[in-house]
Amino acid sequence: QVHLVESGGGLVQAGESLRLSCAASRNIFGSMGWYRQAPGKQRELVASITRGGITTYADSVKGRFTISRDNTENTVNLQMNSLKPADTGVYYCNVVYVDQNYWGQGTQVTVSS
Repeated sequence: QVHLVESGGGLVQAGESLRLSCAASRNIFGSMGWYRQAPGKQRELVASITRGGITTYADSVKGRFTISRDNTENTVNLQMNSLKPADTGVYYCNVVYVDQNYWGQGTQVTVSS
C-alpha cells in the first residue's frame, strides 16, 4: 500500500505559476506523475517521470510545465508556469508501485482569465 499526500493547488490568474508537490509513503521505483481532470472531461496525463529521470509531457503543457522527482525523499513535483484557463482542473498524483497504480486525493487548480 502506498499513501500519497498532495499540496500546492490554488486559484491563480492566467500567466501565473503554481507548484504541486506529492509525497509518497514508500520508496517508488516505478513511474511517478500527475494527471488532471477538468469538469465533464476524462482524466488525462499531464506529465510523468521515471526513476531514472525520463519525462513525458502532454502536448498542451510542453514548454510550460516541468516535472521533477526526488528519489531519496520519495516526492514528485510539478512546476506549472504560464498557466492558462484550460489548465483548470483537479490534479492527481500517480505512482506505480509493484505494478499497481496509486492515486492521491487530488488538488484543485483554478486559473482565471
